[in-house]
Amino acid sequence: MTVRALPIAGAFVLDPIVRPDSRGEFFELFKSSAFREATGHELVVAQTNVSVNHRGALRGIHYADVPPGQAKLVACLSGAVLDVIVDLRVGSPTFGAVETVRIDSTAHRTAYLAEGLGHGFCALTDDTVVAYHVSSEYNPTGEHGIDPLDPELAVPWPAEVAPILSEKDTAAPSLAEALAAGKLPAWRG
Repeated sequence: MTVRALPIAGAFVLDPIVRPDSRGEFFELFKSSAFREATGHELVVAQTNVSVNHRGALRGIHYADVPPGQAKLVACLSGAVLDVIVDLRVGSPTFGAVETVRIDSTAHRTAYLAEGLGHGFCALTDDTVVAYHVSSEYNPTGEHGIDPLDPELAVPWPAEVAPILSEKDTAAPSLAEALAAGKLPAWRG
């Protein structure tokens, strides 16, 4: 596995070693010891979520209360997504920064984001299946969102895909509104 740190602290892109043969392919999606050595982070998986998406489905930008927060390892099992990581940690040197990564079922790339970072994605194909291993179980009272179309964030969502948002994501506050309301996690650098 090769690992590349993104400019946002705690965000990484992981590319597995894919072993093709006449039957297809084999690769390690996640290996705790190699992950820890490459990133310096420990990921204890408490829950695995799977979403099946139509082209244009836009999910996020979501984050969880810190502590405990919710680290995520995101993989696309079928299709392709534009994965988005946003630094929502107040006081972070990269607060408000946005990073995008294409994740698909061809390259088998994954993205990791530490606690306190916001996450979202847009499905680029129909029947896109995304799995995310998370470090804490879902807590509906501790989950929050930021408007994924907030002009201040200027997320470069794909122009060729009409976004399909949930009512919850459509009603989410802007980054400035969440900051003013004291709803964002603090940087623990």
